[in-house]
Amino acid sequence: MKNQPTAENGTGVFQPDLLLPSQFFTALRGRSQGDGQRRLMIAVLEDAIECFQKYLDAKDSRGRQLGTEAEAWFLTDEPTWLFSFANVCETLDLNPAFLREGLLAWKTNRLVARPAEDATDSLLPDADKKHDSQHAA
Repeated sequence: MKNQPTAENGTGVFQPDLLLPSQFFTALRGRSQGDGQRRLMIAVLEDAIECFQKYLDAKDSRGRQLGTEAEAWFLTDEPTWLFSFANVCETLDLNPAFLREGLLAWKTNRLVARPAEDATDSLLPDADKKHDSQHAA
């Protein structure tokens, strides 16, 4: 009985299953063989999620722009545009609100879990950062 999920041990029955993006998109692709528009929508969604996740911590302006554009696409409801986030999700039989909430929760968790060194590094004056990088070389 120790391995049974319970509220006491923090493994509640209603906890979500973990699914890697590669597993998720592989399953979607399998259902869409032969439908070019659907495959394109999967590729658009996959690219947006990858940009959102990959460039969350981007230091360069291009990376930050890609991440910001992907997040803006998730957050915009534009029902008249065929490739809007909501239309892409609905075409792929996904709940756009659920996916949007999951992506924003991932972002929040990622930002909270940033290493302490990132926080202390951002507090250093620019001269100290330059000095530290010169000593590292």
